Amino acid sequence: MSIPSPHPGMVIRYSYLWKNESERGKEEGLKNRPCAIVLTLQNDEQGDEVMVVPITHTEPELEDSIEIPGVIKSKLGLDGDRSWIILSELNEFYWPGPDLRPTDNGTVSYGTLPVNFFKQVKLKLLNLVNNKKLKTVKRTE
Repeated sequence: MSIPSPHPGMVIRYSYLWKNESERGKEEGLKNRPCAIVLTLQNDEQGDEVMVVPITHTEPELEDSIEIPGVIKSKLGLDGDRSWIILSELNEFYWPGPDLRPTDNGTVSYGTLPVNFFKQVKLKLLNLVNNKKLKTVKRTE
């Protein structure tokens, strides 16, 4: 499995652990899913620290999400069903970590979100951070 260097905007296949699952004592995600890297921090001792937000087909009830346009999903090689990036929570881990999963093309990455769309994601996420509405799950090895 090919593991590229992480960067913001990259969409990866990952075993995402939802906050409510973590609160119930789960340590592993129940489903491998696309997730978008929203931040990477260099750490020479432990590797890059990466923060990812989940992508889901389930239409969210909260406003803390953004729908991915079909043309972007197509370019990433994702299915044609409607999907949303959930911005109210994220997973934090050291790259590459044990929870990366291969895509059909033999790498963990589907590709990168377009710059203008990723700007929208970052602005909405920053608003949640500023309003202290972001939940974080720190993953371990």
